[in-house]
Amino acid sequence: MSILYDERVDGILPQVNKDEVLAAIRERIPSMQVLHQEEALRPFECDGLAAYRTMPMLVALPDTVEQVQDLLRLASEMRVPVVARGAGTGLSGGALPLEKGILLVMAKFNRIVHIDPDAGIARVQPGVRNLAISQAVAQHGLYYAPDPSSQIACSIGGNVAENAGGVHCLKYGLTLHNILKVEVLTIDGEHLTLGSEALDSPGFDLVALFTGSEGMLGIVTEVTVKLLTAPQTTKVIMACFDDVEKAGAAVAQIIGAGIIPAGLEMMDNLTIRAAEDFIRAGYPVDAEAILLCELDGVASDVAEEIAQVDAIMRNAGATDISLAKDEAERQRFWAGRKNAFPAVGRISPDYYCMDGTIPRRQLPHVLRTIAKLSEEFGLRVANVFHAGDGNMHPLILFDANAPGEMKRAEDLGARILELCVEVGGTITGEHGVGREKINQMCAQFNSDELTCFHAVKAAFDPQGLLNPGKNIPTLNRCAEFGSMHISGGKLPFPELERF
Repeated sequence: MSILYDERVDGILPQVNKDEVLAAIRERIPSMQVLHQEEALRPFECDGLAAYRTMPMLVALPDTVEQVQDLLRLASEMRVPVVARGAGTGLSGGALPLEKGILLVMAKFNRIVHIDPDAGIARVQPGVRNLAISQAVAQHGLYYAPDPSSQIACSIGGNVAENAGGVHCLKYGLTLHNILKVEVLTIDGEHLTLGSEALDSPGFDLVALFTGSEGMLGIVTEVTVKLLTAPQTTKVIMACFDDVEKAGAAVAQIIGAGIIPAGLEMMDNLTIRAAEDFIRAGYPVDAEAILLCELDGVASDVAEEIAQVDAIMRNAGATDISLAKDEAERQRFWAGRKNAFPAVGRISPDYYCMDGTIPRRQLPHVLRTIAKLSEEFGLRVANVFHAGDGNMHPLILFDANAPGEMKRAEDLGARILELCVEVGGTITGEHGVGREKINQMCAQFNSDELTCFHAVKAAFDPQGLLNPGKNIPTLNRCAEFGSMHISGGKLPFPELERF
């Protein structure tokens, strides 16, 4: 019989006994490291979304694929939930452990197995850091394109789980567009190879299905990534604006002109000041917004596009435009953007990092609405955008020690995500749904779509043991959420009985 976990109670099963599970692991996999004492478990109680914390029952630290297989088979037999974790940098609670579950940490799988510079591919284990791939292949004039802000620490397995992007995903795509093959293990320990080293492979596109599935379908053991040739020329323009809406309009005009920058990022004044104080990137602290536009390719093409972008930005109302004079200044410009999150952390006791995606044409409207919501909730919002593809990361500043502020921050975040859906966007671009956005899944998808999601989950994991309570809400939850949350005077899913 299949087990459907209720995400609100962590999927706790009464038959899961810590001592029995620990004894079984030690008997079957004696060589695998297992943490079980509170002081050893404490560092694993959350991922990058520290607002949600749960002490795991056990933490498994396997060294080999065989150990992972044996652990999964044991968990399946004993019906123990398993949550996979990489570097723990996720921001949606996707790696949040369970009180009655095993946290499977893949950090020891950190080898680059093989590099083929002629084919432009590399085989890597899931614990390899994102940036380490580019560092390893730089000698061949190659690099790995996806570059999340956490790339110095985040692991490729986690990137696959969340379909991570980064500042260069506008031109070069998300993780999905930069991987060819994924080796995975099912909850029964069965080995599957999804995709191939060829540009296409027969059958269903299971790589696309698996990428972004947040550890709910299987455990990644190896990834074959695409490598790109380093561009001949790379230039960055920084444009200053006295109005965030003008900056938002400039983004749409650049893309509308047929120019696809390698990166097109936007920051508002609050973020600019925080980043400049932290990194000294050379940002103008009096600007209401800046755009960073990176263009790469053949030198002649880049020079032509720079002239076009310069003209578009000036016509859109840019008050000042700077072209990075050398590679060192280009790196400084990007260092400010990539360190925006920790920079904002220096000006507020706490912040809540949101992740939603909107159509580019809606940028000015969404920025106006966020400003109004900020006033309504009495909380500052620092805006950072992957503006070129509409992926927004509003940072809601609050103090968790002030009564009610954390709840207000969560409510404001929910309103922002629902705004994304209202304008034709989605509730996540690269951080995933995890535990954080599970209610907003009810706002984006109807009951038939959610039923389909559950069917896919059941096909891979019929007992519902892999990362239960994340990503996909039950229809009951959506009905209850809808009864409390009326949008536009209408209840979501009116066909469902209210509980």
